[in-house]
Amino acid sequence: MTSERTLPREAYADLVRRALEEDLGRGDLTSEATIDAEARARGVLIAKSPCVIAGIDVAFETFRQLDAGISSRVIRCDGTLCRPGDEIAEIAGTARALLAGERTALNFLQRLTGIATLARRFVDASANAITILDTRKTTPTLRALEKYAVRTGGATNHRMGLDDGILVKDNHLRLAGGVTPAVARARAANHGLPVEVEVETVDAVDAALDAGADIVLLDNMSTADIREAVRRSRGRAKVEISGGVTLGRIAELAATGADFVSAGALTHSAPSADISFELYPA
Repeated sequence: MTSERTLPREAYADLVRRALEEDLGRGDLTSEATIDAEARARGVLIAKSPCVIAGIDVAFETFRQLDAGISSRVIRCDGTLCRPGDEIAEIAGTARALLAGERTALNFLQRLTGIATLARRFVDASANAITILDTRKTTPTLRALEKYAVRTGGATNHRMGLDDGILVKDNHLRLAGGVTPAVARARAANHGLPVEVEVETVDAVDAALDAGADIVLLDNMSTADIREAVRRSRGRAKVEISGGVTLGRIAELAATGADFVSAGALTHSAPSADISFELYPA
């Protein structure tokens, strides 16, 4: 599980290039028709709603791919809580480049900031009594960015992909012939990773523990059953809660004594933040 708050340029440079190609097509006809090629401008990114900023470097990259000579200044860095009216960053360069990159830069910044903001709300609701995890329910090709936003909001990444964790789910159990052979085969693969097993009932918790699971994932279980599962797992395995997880339930779930709670909503249901880009002649 990952909580480090870094995002290397190689994770987003090509995404930005393709996003610009999608938006520009044959060129920004309006700006080319109305703005002199030599004109310069200064732009200010401004928060219009309460938010936790994420994706400033991605926004800068967008403008930089259109004008390598732009200058930029961070006023409020990623992870900063902003109020409406707070200035986030300044960018200066050719006016046409700033106009052409505006929508793409905002699309990235608003999306990532929305995820970071929701993640912070989940973390705050947990009062640090349980670790908030994300899931693989991310926008295709944007996983690295969206999971970075989750980390920026203070939550923790679960698996980045299928190659960095073992999570035996219901379909695996049916195809492998049950929990005991599934866990045995996962151990025999010798990847050196904890073996996590998804369960749906308290009885299934016992079976997973007897099979040697390191983590039991409680899928859509009632709060009372979660408490019982935690009691049975104590000293034998860690416990993750999943399914039906909402912001309103976090405090209740945190009080069960479970170690983790995973919420797909962090990435698949986060509303985009309201951020504007105001341009002025320079």
